[in-house]
Amino acid sequence: MNANRLLSLDRDDMSDLERELFLKDLKRVYDEYFEADGSPSLELTRSDDGFIVCVLASVRRIKSVKKVQ
Repeated sequence: MNANRLLSLDRDDMSDLERELFLKDLKRVYDEYFEADGSPSLELTRSDDGFIVCVLASVRRIKSVKKVQ
């Protein structure tokens, strides 16, 4: 394993601020595709390769996406 990989696996969780910033950034993207119903949540699970990241959000509908020309 290289040093960067060892350092990245050193942490077990994200801080509340890091979670908040990540979800805020992600919300800008998923708002383009979904009409959200509330705030999303983030679940991190340790895996053999690092982490499994799962974002859970309740949405009312899937928006129509216009094809870029």
